Amino acid sequence: MAESRDPALPQWYSEVASALDEKMGLTVSELTPQRVVGRMPVAGNTQPFGLWHGGASCVLAETLASLGALAAVRPGRVAVGVDINATHHRSVKQGMVTGTATALRLGKTVLSYDVALVDDTGERICTARVTCQAVDPRRPNISS
Repeated sequence: MAESRDPALPQWYSEVASALDEKMGLTVSELTPQRVVGRMPVAGNTQPFGLWHGGASCVLAETLASLGALAAVRPGRVAVGVDINATHHRSVKQGMVTGTATALRLGKTVLSYDVALVDDTGERICTARVTCQAVDPRRPNISS
């Protein structure tokens, strides 16, 4: 489990970070139901031509939205991604990619986020929309 190094992050965050988050180098700097901000390095998250991988954009977008949704529904429920749509605008070869997930709708069971990913110059590289569903963590298909 990752440690919550930033005192501004909720304590529970250290209990939900995943192996994929660590492997991809994700760091989260802001985490509320309304807004989540995180970064990932381009290095190590590229496709064979040395460009930031579109799949990395989807991982970053869904992770940030899912964390925001989890913040909105916990305790007692968990949030899982059920839909993602990502439009890739431009490529990145180096530096960091910063994502900001902003809540569009925080319903009781369906939560939607707009996620903007930008490079180090502030240029948008991807726009994503992520929908999450709040579920009971004891359901058989959700591991505890």
